[in-house]
Amino acid sequence: MCANLQRLVVLAIAGLLTIGCSASEISNAPAAEAPWNIVLVVVDDLGWTDLGVMGSKFYETPNIDQLAEAGMRFTDAYAATTVCSPTRASILTGQYPARLQVTDWIHGHVRPWAKLQVPDWTHQLPVNTFTIAEALRPAGYISASIGKWHLGDEALGPEMHGFDLNVAGDHRGQPPSYHAPYGIPTLDEPNEQEYLTDRLTDEAIAFVSDNSDRPFFLFLPYYTVHTPIEPEDTRLSKYEAKAEAVKGEWAHRNPGYAAMIESLDDNVGRLLKKLDELAIADQTVVIFASDNGGLVLPSSPWGPVTSNWPLRSGKGSAYEGGVRVPLIVHWPGATVAGAVDGTEVISADIYPTILEIAGVVDPNETTDGLSLVSTLRGESPLVRDALYWHYPHYHPGGASPYGAVRVGRYKLIEYFEDMRVELYDLDEDIGEFINLASTLPEQTVRLLEMLHAWQSEVGAQMPTENPDYDPARALNFTR
Repeated sequence: MCANLQRLVVLAIAGLLTIGCSASEISNAPAAEAPWNIVLVVVDDLGWTDLGVMGSKFYETPNIDQLAEAGMRFTDAYAATTVCSPTRASILTGQYPARLQVTDWIHGHVRPWAKLQVPDWTHQLPVNTFTIAEALRPAGYISASIGKWHLGDEALGPEMHGFDLNVAGDHRGQPPSYHAPYGIPTLDEPNEQEYLTDRLTDEAIAFVSDNSDRPFFLFLPYYTVHTPIEPEDTRLSKYEAKAEAVKGEWAHRNPGYAAMIESLDDNVGRLLKKLDELAIADQTVVIFASDNGGLVLPSSPWGPVTSNWPLRSGKGSAYEGGVRVPLIVHWPGATVAGAVDGTEVISADIYPTILEIAGVVDPNETTDGLSLVSTLRGESPLVRDALYWHYPHYHPGGASPYGAVRVGRYKLIEYFEDMRVELYDLDEDIGEFINLASTLPEQTVRLLEMLHAWQSEVGAQMPTENPDYDPARALNFTR
């Protein structure tokens, strides 16, 4: 049976199961008079501390902060990898990137003379794995992807993965410009000046307005705050003045990036207001997340894009700054207002959580993520053995091929070039400055064995010895 036919058969069976059972029989989600609408906002490259509610004194995010105050905020939420595409694949499918073999962004960075040769990873979201949109379809949901896709070329866009509408999604990871004209084939150009973040929100508002009388899944992966750092001029001067006041400090101080975050926040506020105006806010679950840590490289006219302090490093790194991210969930009637949870969660958890809230059957044979429903409802804490990462690639942000595992307070990183191992106690050393690998040998061995067993179980692709290795040119990127 071909993959596409098999997918149709499984979806049909899932639909019959959904029709034949009540939501309470299928899941533990609270009973509702109508199906839950789902809004999933994914921000590109938003760092762990880049929100007011997460501690920033420079960036202004009153609407997102209010969303957190109305719902649950996770302090120990993680991206599935340190770069965009693999995390997005994990969000949509509930599987680890290593299992999907989508372990780097679609085109990747190339270091041809590095010590290791990276594996030939999958460059698109596999068509034989069900997405959230495909899983929800048998239950009558209409789905839209509005914004960044970055999971395959135009022939493998959102429409091929269960979405009824695709606006602005294609292979690219960043827009040619945040100011019209955009140069995005799947987004009609406006007849006047326009800002991309505003336009995507306009499209999202149109979608929820047109479908307010039926269950919908809105996937809103904003391009912002990914480079290029191109703010609206009207917002910039305020933050230039603020930046002067913190000059010389390590804290957030990039005025262009701050202006882009303010635009993001205003637009999230516009969308939430529209849900209220349509009288569907009480029937809509809103999830707000980032796809990896904030970019700390000097990739803007104002220098470093952001700071993830007190976390170490940023996007493209194995350290916390590369993978720890904001996560906020507002589920009306379920989440306690202002709840803060320290459970270790990861991108893959979003998929089973949405499916359980919607009361639908998971059509995938394997799902790595765990549903957060019981945690969101304050019933019982999430129980999991470990979180895992696998990145067999090189990145300008600092990563060389590595695997990592977190078990409770301890996080272990193994670098594949020299099999160097680092162990950190995140409760005592969130900045990952003190390597305890030699101090706690038993803990190190235990976590290393767990990591290797997991790599074997998911079929993780490993880098190999590079026959073209040249120490003199090893650090050079050609793409």
